Amino acid sequence: MTMPKIVFGGDYNPEQWSEDVWVEDMKLMVDAGVSLVSVGIFSWASVQPRPGTYEFGWFDRVMDNLAEAGIGASLATMTASPPPWLSRHHPEVLPERVDGVRLWPGGRQQYCPSSPVYREYAGRLVEHLARRYAGHPALKLWHIGNEYGCHVRACYCDVSAEDFRRWLRERYGDIDALNEAWSTTFWSQRYDDWADILPPRSAPTFANPAQKLDFARFSNDAILACYLAERDIVRRFAPGVPVTTNFIGLVHKPIDSYRWAAEQDVVSLDSYPDPHDPRAHVEAAFGYDLIRSARRGQPWLLMEQAPSAVNWRERNAPKPPGLMRLWSWQAVAQGADGVLFFQWRQAVGGAEKFHSAMVPHGGTETRAHREIRALGQEIAGVAELAGTRVHTDVALLHDWANWWALESDAHPAVLDLLETHRAHYAPLFDAHVTCDVVSPATDLSGYRLVVVPNLYLMSTEVADRLRRYVEGGGHLVVSFFSGIVDESDRAYLGGYPAPMRDLLGLRIDEFWPLPAGGTIELDIAGERRTGTVWSEWIETEGAEVLATFADGELAGRPAVTRHSYGAGVAWYLATRPEPTAMGELFDRIRGEAGVEPVLPDLPAELQAVVRHGPDTSYLLLLNHGAEAVTVALPAPAVDLLGDRERTVGAVSLAPGGVAVLRR
Repeated sequence: MTMPKIVFGGDYNPEQWSEDVWVEDMKLMVDAGVSLVSVGIFSWASVQPRPGTYEFGWFDRVMDNLAEAGIGASLATMTASPPPWLSRHHPEVLPERVDGVRLWPGGRQQYCPSSPVYREYAGRLVEHLARRYAGHPALKLWHIGNEYGCHVRACYCDVSAEDFRRWLRERYGDIDALNEAWSTTFWSQRYDDWADILPPRSAPTFANPAQKLDFARFSNDAILACYLAERDIVRRFAPGVPVTTNFIGLVHKPIDSYRWAAEQDVVSLDSYPDPHDPRAHVEAAFGYDLIRSARRGQPWLLMEQAPSAVNWRERNAPKPPGLMRLWSWQAVAQGADGVLFFQWRQAVGGAEKFHSAMVPHGGTETRAHREIRALGQEIAGVAELAGTRVHTDVALLHDWANWWALESDAHPAVLDLLETHRAHYAPLFDAHVTCDVVSPATDLSGYRLVVVPNLYLMSTEVADRLRRYVEGGGHLVVSFFSGIVDESDRAYLGGYPAPMRDLLGLRIDEFWPLPAGGTIELDIAGERRTGTVWSEWIETEGAEVLATFADGELAGRPAVTRHSYGAGVAWYLATRPEPTAMGELFDRIRGEAGVEPVLPDLPAELQAVVRHGPDTSYLLLLNHGAEAVTVALPAPAVDLLGDRERTVGAVSLAPGGVAVLRR
């Protein structure tokens, strides 16, 4: 899907307001440059106040208002929050936690994803919507559900248990295959009848890790089935209208974004970095690179962000002046073709009444609204960016099944995969190297450098793909605790990491994880550095030792290795070097791989990204630092946020400053 321009807008919830406010909304939206709104997300109870009764008249007027104002609708299927009457008539739709506690109405998302009753009622509503609005001039995009898996990430009720057993029968075919995959001879867990299998509910001690892994896979599939059922309905009635749903949390553990992205026409993301965090933009950048990569570089939509403060942290700081603009342009720089907010008008009641909005409680003469209007005008002026893409030479591998397995119980240490990813991503970001974040199933042949952090769960197919990549001339970086188990969380025999021993040229005999907050001294080319998180006992089998551990029982043993394999090189990190050392190491690795920064000699706080069109490229510069920066350009360019008739050879950026340059 290609947008004709960078769209601008937010969540619009007119059911919270009287119709005289709707009239004002249309005028204010036009003044602010709003071109797309998400509408109807929480409207189920308002359009279906009781079973069998639909009242769409008021929503007809909302859609007509948008069309008359020239504003597009990202029309939600309204199923994200069922009305209270559904669970009164059908309490079996309510979800249960791992400990058996039932979750009740009063919040949102109070449904079991496997419930056929919920899916039936949701499907009826969506069919009414699709029939009624398929040809409406305001309709530009279908927004299926909302923030799937945000509050109910998995359901452990009896309905889900039966659906889980169905899923397992389809996956394994017979129960003996399941017993083999789950290693059920351990702790006398062998199953003789499918009926004995339950979700991994609260148990006296550690649950079976393979059972937990499969339940995570199943739970993702159960939620995805809800999305697919609704998507298929709207496609039947409006086949030409693109479909999306909004991922949450930058990277959301329960929802496999790669699987889901394949079922959408455009991917969307909700982004809420913490303005208290001076490195929040790096965390956001990782999520943006992943969501762009989920559909092979296709432009995506920033579906939600906060104009200022959120309402759900312990301390909800507002975004300082200029930060909302800076972070909005960051999303565009990293491939977004839409900048939207939650929400248009700040609610007077309910759980999110203190969440900021495009029109705050204080109205249009507020700082936040003035910044919104100014941003809308800027966004409208760069329509030519729409459809352009970001190209990269580097990929970092992320895998949801690995995430679920890595952070399970009874491991050598507690590892946080996103923290690990950020530790490997940050030295690339700080060096102004753009990075894709891709699935291990991706064709890697187009990348000069591939980074593999903590890929604990690794199939032999993935190991073979990495081997072929390096053989063909690729440069690979693998960090500790990778290639340890297969798809069923069963350890490979023959020395860690068995699927990659020949590729890495080493064998790991024992893991020596460091205590929480602990460090270990490293010797890197005669200089002392510090390792964190992990260490291990390595025996080399052809790898060159580039750094050693320098204290304790591992003193003198390999810590960082390099192994030539075919036409390429495989690096291995047996610890996590502290950030300065990690940056130095990645600089060397990048140099060998031929990976160049977007621009040389930039401060780390300045982000530089290039978006490419068929005939033109655009350089976007963003100053995330506290000091002004002047950037000398390698060739003259036109600053699209400044004087469009003036070609510049250098750009000065104040703190929070942005430049969009046509090259």
